[in-house]
Amino acid sequence: MREPTGRGGAARARLRGRDRAVNALSRHELEHPDGRRVLVYGALADGAGLGPGADTQLGEIHRRLDALTGEWIIVTPQRNVRPNDPEPVDDKERACPICPGGIELPFAYEAAVFENRFPSLLAEPPLPPVVAGETASAGGRCEVVVYTSRHGVSFGALTPNELGRLLAIWTDRSRELWADDRHEFVLAFENRGTDAGATLSHPHGQIYAFDHLPPIAKKKLAAHRVHREREGGCLGCAVAAGDTRTVVDNESFAVAVPFAPRWPYEVAVRARRHGLGRLADLAPAEQVDLICALRDVALRYNAFFGEETPYLMTAQEAPRGEPDWHLAFEFFPLRRSRTATKIRASVETATGVFLNDVLPEVAATRLAEIELSAPAVAAEHLFSVESVGLEVVS
Repeated sequence: MREPTGRGGAARARLRGRDRAVNALSRHELEHPDGRRVLVYGALADGAGLGPGADTQLGEIHRRLDALTGEWIIVTPQRNVRPNDPEPVDDKERACPICPGGIELPFAYEAAVFENRFPSLLAEPPLPPVVAGETASAGGRCEVVVYTSRHGVSFGALTPNELGRLLAIWTDRSRELWADDRHEFVLAFENRGTDAGATLSHPHGQIYAFDHLPPIAKKKLAAHRVHREREGGCLGCAVAAGDTRTVVDNESFAVAVPFAPRWPYEVAVRARRHGLGRLADLAPAEQVDLICALRDVALRYNAFFGEETPYLMTAQEAPRGEPDWHLAFEFFPLRRSRTATKIRASVETATGVFLNDVLPEVAATRLAEIELSAPAVAAEHLFSVESVGLEVVS
């Protein structure tokens, strides 16, 4: 069965009488010879083993303060040698490092998470170098989330089961990373396409856990608190209610072009319910609605721009101690038309002032007018993670 997801159609799949996830998702924990953690979600093949360890030198990772702006940057020279998609070969999948049999996951799997071989943040960061200027260690975690073993498919092309499993994995990782008191901000994200900086075409994203609040998170946090003091209400509720440039109707989430988008055709998927600040707060009906909304946005981009659209997608979860922050996924497509790429150019980079080439109301109307057909998503596609524990493999 396929459901229409146009603006006037059924924008969410109903729960069909179910009120909780019905699928248990096993989580197997492995360890690379180099000490990196690998989590395999779903069945683990008998005799599964891991390949050679990383020989990456990570000691130079650190933060530096820009004295003119007061903002920190992270220096990560080792990332310059991370792998790219291989040159065209007869069997490209065999050369992909995260396909089954690749260097990172050399066995059959359904979905997996592993610590990045080329991280920007370290769980046990070294002391920063002594240089002329203010420096700090770069603490945190960097994980790669492999959505599926199927090479070359996009987020919008994932099956309902794959989408439900991915949401369970995001939630599992978010919950564990937030449980570490050293982490001040957790960000799941995807860079889709080479224009967005993705070095591999296999469907995957990442999760960063920071030991400090990044600059934009600081600004958003301050805005929430100022609004509470001045207006006596929740900024997250106010923004969700004001997201009227609707792209698709959704009961649990406002799916809309923001009032002041930085990118043409930017879309936010923002929780309506107060108290829904993190992935772990999602009720089953909200999980279904979120899956439908995220897939819908990705498919609309592809239909509107006429290609597998490159985009940035981020999951904005509530920092510690901020009850007014509503969970939001933000999409930043790197196109301003079918033939033109949106580039963050001189003015935007030098001043921080974004120039948007498309009126937000027009962008919303254009995206909303697209009629889509996609497989229905329901509660039977949801999962709950059950840890199997550490398994020693060689």
